[in-house]
Amino acid sequence: MSENSESPTPGGPQPETLRFFGTTWVGHDNGYGLRRVGVACGALVVTVAACLVMRFAYQGIEIADVGSFVSVLFVAVFGICSAVAFVRTWDGFRRRPADPAREESLRSLKAIGFIGSLLAYFFRSLTEAPGEQLLRTEYETAVTQYEKRRGARAGNPAARRRPKSKRK
Repeated sequence: MSENSESPTPGGPQPETLRFFGTTWVGHDNGYGLRRVGVACGALVVTVAACLVMRFAYQGIEIADVGSFVSVLFVAVFGICSAVAFVRTWDGFRRRPADPAREESLRSLKAIGFIGSLLAYFFRSLTEAPGEQLLRTEYETAVTQYEKRRGARAGNPAARRRPKSKRK
């Protein structure tokens, strides 16, 4: 499987790779559409499987007859953690975290709410490769800056006009 890692500007910035997509997100080539469909279907299947596992865990709590408080607590914890994980994952597709240390501290919460992260991955893959918008913005900015720097160096340096020096 060949992936397009060529930049429109030789020697310029190279695009980052995305999980499951490589650099096909740049030109939407080499099976990009099929990959998106596959990622969406895979995320949905894994989400359903995770929900079934959570259901079995809840049934185990019910069979253990630990009381309604623990059952409500179980549902509340996984519901809240899934909601937080969904929001954090969704925001992570649009922008880099302002505080990476804070994101690292929320990693266990996102692991508990893994169903929310899977749902965010599924919904994002319906419109684009998850994280594509962020990487496209960064890549286009880098290419623009590279072209600007490269254009500023064009020409013969000896032919440039030198500013008049101020003599005292």
